[in-house]
Amino acid sequence: MSGGVLAGMRIVEVSAFVAAPLGGMTLAQMGADVIRIDRPSGGLDYRRWPVTEANASLFWAGLNKSKRSVTIDTSTGEGRELAQALITAAGDDAGMLLTNMPPRGWLDYGALSTRRKDLIQLTVQGRRGGGSAVDYTVNTTVGLPFLTGPEDCTDVVNHVLPAWDLITGQMAAVGLLAAERHRRINGGGRHVMLALEDVALANISNLGILGEAELGVRRGRYGNYLYGAFGRDFETGDQQRIMVVGLTEKQWSSLCSATEIVEGVQALEQDLGVDLDQEGERFKVREQLAALMEPWFAARSLQDIATIFDAAGVCWSHYQSVQDLVNTDPRASAGNPLLASVIQPDIGELLAPAIPLDFGADQLAPEAAPKLGAHTEEVLSGVLGMNSVEIGLLYDKGVL
Repeated sequence: MSGGVLAGMRIVEVSAFVAAPLGGMTLAQMGADVIRIDRPSGGLDYRRWPVTEANASLFWAGLNKSKRSVTIDTSTGEGRELAQALITAAGDDAGMLLTNMPPRGWLDYGALSTRRKDLIQLTVQGRRGGGSAVDYTVNTTVGLPFLTGPEDCTDVVNHVLPAWDLITGQMAAVGLLAAERHRRINGGGRHVMLALEDVALANISNLGILGEAELGVRRGRYGNYLYGAFGRDFETGDQQRIMVVGLTEKQWSSLCSATEIVEGVQALEQDLGVDLDQEGERFKVREQLAALMEPWFAARSLQDIATIFDAAGVCWSHYQSVQDLVNTDPRASAGNPLLASVIQPDIGELLAPAIPLDFGADQLAPEAAPKLGAHTEEVLSGVLGMNSVEIGLLYDKGVL
């Protein structure tokens, strides 16, 4: 990786799973030199599903693009010493560690900072103060499985998207950049802690969900309705399913006009004494509004609806499987400037995204994730100044 808005910055990553690897990849895709350290057999997530028939992890390949990979046996004293040397190596734009491993032993900030006083370390944890947690367990804590699912559901419903992991990964990147800016201006390093559970609690508060409960409101389940405004799925005349949203004033007026229910909406306002220009009022009468729209959808094909909606500026989308997305949707093709085909080691040709932030002339093209250990010699030589004999001896001992 060369160029990019973070060119020259170096971060060492010791991580697994989603949040920390995503934080490192985010920085790498902006041009930072992110060096991931794993054991020679691979980290905890090296075979994480989904995998190919040959057991190569698409998950690992997806979250480690644009990084350099170094393999060191950190169960040995020499390996730990080598890893610490990489973390604390000299350089104004170096001396940064991103990890979600317990900050003890060779990853203890106190020990590392004796080697480099301005070290920046960001440690992702499950719970504040330590303890394991993942999205599935954090969601149970914050109550979301009781808000998800059909209205008549009495069981818990988990969500497959690891939302808190994804947000935590982005916050990890922001945290490192903020700490590095402070160090550059004021000097001094710091140990930044970031807990997955804290990210979830903060954001359900930011969204008003926590406050709603504090005020004594018990939110129920609403199936596929959009909470607090109007939005719902509908079946078309050719048995396709689409989602429509009328959140803003423009979205709402476009939807009503396109589905030819303007007069029906006015009559509903008079009958019920509601003002449907207010998004919350639309939610209160969502079932009546849906009943007005259903015949319109049932009488038209998906293609006809698409033509009408796109001309009217309606906010909508067609439900499709991931296979449909890959096989038929040009947005998931090399025709999309976000994506490009790369040759992924051990897997073959895959579409890979650049970072969604568009930096114009400084935008970097997508790069594959490295083969495990592909940059070991290059990094030890370039960062630590080791020669081929020294590196060879470490290979002979099994440290590399």
